[in-house]
This record gives sequence, C-alpha cells and structure tokens, in this order.
Amino acid sequence: MRKRSKRYKKLAPLVDRNKRYTVDDAVAVLKRMEGPKFDQTIEIAMKLGVDPKKADQNLRGSLALPKGIGKSRKVIVFAAGEEARLATEAGADEVGADELIKKVGDGWTDFDVAIAAPNMMRTVGKLGKVLGPQGKMPSPKSGTVTEDITTAVREFKAGKIEYRVDAGGNVHAPVGKHSFAAADLKLNIESFIEHIRSSRPASAKGHFIQNISISPSMGPGLRLVLE
Repeated sequence: MRKRSKRYKKLAPLVDRNKRYTVDDAVAVLKRMEGPKFDQTIEIAMKLGVDPKKADQNLRGSLALPKGIGKSRKVIVFAAGEEARLATEAGADEVGADELIKKVGDGWTDFDVAIAAPNMMRTVGKLGKVLGPQGKMPSPKSGTVTEDITTAVREFKAGKIEYRVDAGGNVHAPVGKHSFAAADLKLNIESFIEHIRSSRPASAKGHFIQNISISPSMGPGLRLVLE
C-alpha cells in the first residue's frame, strides 16, 4: 500500500473522492490547499481511449498555454551557421552542432527542451537512446524540429509545453503554478483539455476522454466533470 506524507493526509479531507468537480470548483479547492514553502506546479492528467501501440493513436504534440506555466524553460538548439545565430538571438541557453551533439551524447541533459534545425536531424538522430527516454528528443510532431528556430525558442522559453501519451494511454502536463490567479489556472486547464479533445485520432473508438484530474505536485488530485 502506498504511503502518503503528513501534508497529503492533511489535505486529503478537502477532496471528495466520490465527486467530479467543475473546473471552477476544482480550482477553488486547489487554492485552499496550503502547500510547502515553494510554489507548487499544478498538473493535469488525462486518461484517453487510445492504443499507443498504433502509430496514428500515439498522440504527441506541444501547446503554448495562454497564461504560461510560471517559469522560464532551459532550451538548447542543435543548429549551425545562420540558424545558430538566430537561436542565440532568440535566447537559447546553448546552441551548437557537432560539439553540442557530443556533449549530450556523453550524458549531459541539464535542459528542459531540445530544438533542432531540420538539416541537423541526420546527426541528432543518434541521440535517441539518450533523449528518447526523457521525452526530450526533437520531433516535428512536438514542434521541436522546425525551420522557424526563432519562434520555437521564444515559445518554449516562455513555457510552451510538450506532451506525449504514455503506454497506458495517459497524458500528463503542467498547467500553471499554485500562485496563479484562479481565472488564469482555469483558462490554462480548459485550453489544454480542448486542445487534447481536438487532437482525437480518427481511428479512436468509444469514449475518447475517459478521466481527467488535476492536482498540486505534492497533494491529492481532483477528478473533473467529463463533458
């Protein structure tokens, strides 16, 4: 049986396990939860009716939430020449070609997002074993392999998020911070849900969105009403 922390047990009575909350009500409960000294991340988890083993149902993408996620992300870019210059000017934390590929290949992964110019993917592809398990491998589907380096760097630095369905058909993502205004959290949550809903694969059968919950990073989750 999973052990719960004292803080979790203290907050658990605030949540009715038999209830599905509207987004407004769920956010109101989250705002009442007294957390640790740091500003907790608010996370969303969605159970989807997809089969991740089927290529067209293995959902993956990216989304710039309207109110951001409350922090700047560390972004690196695999690029050379003019594209490297543009990446640097856009604010990338580290930019490089062969030398950066070698650094990452040797085990350095102290960054949140890796972006690559399309002409770099022939060599960046060999980093799959390093970046793939961490969900950091550049991909056209997630917007991290792109010719528009400037826009990609700026959006991901500002908090654009990536998501990918796991083996169980679940999608997890941050949707803000506990300190966000209730209206801002609501807007981010609803935007993420609508984005996933609009990404339904044509081959998915039955109920697409089967469960939704939101929670602070160190607290109990609240199930949302399914519309």
